[in-house]
Amino acid sequence: MNSKIFTPRFLFVTSAIVLAAVSRLLPHIPNFTPIAAMSLFGGAYFTDKKLAFIIPFLAMCLSDGAMEIINATGRHNTVVYVYAGFALTSVIGLIIRKNISIISIVGGSILSSILFFLITNFGVWAEYGSQPNALGLGATYIMGIPFFAPTLVGDLFYSGVLFGAFYFAQRRLPALVRP
Repeated sequence: MNSKIFTPRFLFVTSAIVLAAVSRLLPHIPNFTPIAAMSLFGGAYFTDKKLAFIIPFLAMCLSDGAMEIINATGRHNTVVYVYAGFALTSVIGLIIRKNISIISIVGGSILSSILFFLITNFGVWAEYGSQPNALGLGATYIMGIPFFAPTLVGDLFYSGVLFGAFYFAQRRLPALVRP
């Protein structure tokens, strides 16, 4: 990689994403995690668009690996759907990067939560669904509704933490401002 990449901005954004990924290993309410916030934040703040996908993906892979070692929950049949939702959230981050505001962050976070719900519950139906038809898919979405609230609140909370921390850090450290 180019040495120009390892700027204070890159190091701050990367460190924030890694810390968020590590927080997945702490006890938490099911689905109240920083997954979407990590990819939304990376998409919004990495100057290099490739890194907006690569760094959050690597942090997610490492935390999934650690979760697998600790409690055998890091790998499962729907992981490809989780990562698809994760990648789409990075795209949303790339879109909001041109106009980062409370509204775009909240909107991006809510949209990410909805897409993640739709994609991962489709994955549950595709991998485990007992009825291989529209009724089975509908039933899977209905059964997933109780898990949506903690996902949405977690996405909003962690997005607030990551984007808020970066906002305040930029005000104190001009080296973090986009070149």
